[in-house]
Amino acid sequence: MSLKVAILAGGLATRLRPVTSAIPKVLLDVAGKPFAVRQIELLRQHGLRKIVFCLGFLGEQVQAYMGDGGQWGIEIEYVFDGPQLVGTGGALKKALPLLGEAFLVLYGDSYLECDYKGVIRAFQLSGKQGLMTVFHNAGQWDRSNVVFQNGEILCYDKKLSSPDMQYIDYGLGILQSQVVRGYRGDQPLELATIYQDLLARNELAGFEIAKRFYEIGSPTGLEEAREYFSSGSSNRDDLHTTTSG
Repeated sequence: MSLKVAILAGGLATRLRPVTSAIPKVLLDVAGKPFAVRQIELLRQHGLRKIVFCLGFLGEQVQAYMGDGGQWGIEIEYVFDGPQLVGTGGALKKALPLLGEAFLVLYGDSYLECDYKGVIRAFQLSGKQGLMTVFHNAGQWDRSNVVFQNGEILCYDKKLSSPDMQYIDYGLGILQSQVVRGYRGDQPLELATIYQDLLARNELAGFEIAKRFYEIGSPTGLEEAREYFSSGSSNRDDLHTTTSG
């Protein structure tokens, strides 16, 4: 099953101001390369060669720099939010004509070293309409927001926390396009809402990742990512994953 990858990169990156007032977050230098290049190089290593960037603020810079992706041996297409904020889910709605029957989705500020083929396989085997990857975070690298037990997601909430939330949304998911297509109207829509609605219908599978994520959404996260790549750790570490249904 060959899936396209939607990369959500339309945010305003307010936590990184003032530097992101003039340059989009995904083009920030991370140890000698723009972060977006590091992302697509990782995806290419896992056989994922068709990328759709969902862009907003300063998105034209991303398109100008990345082009059609040929330089990296991949194919890149672009979708823009437009003048109104549409949310992460709204960005996916705009991208649906490019994404096929199902697609991977990740955030533009996340570097996720995992078994992408294993994630896709778990989605196929689950028979469900969506899949969320989760990581046993225990509040270490961000606020945990998932209750995950015996291979199942029992609760997911980005706003309300509880002591039994020891896992976090890792940042990589898979959705059937029909799920996103089912949201009508022009109101802003968030990916988190889509996940919660799927969970309420018992249509959200889970896949546990054992290796931590890196992100550049905050000054601390950006510095950690730069240290990680500067140290060469990304070339040495093995990738470990645990499947779950």
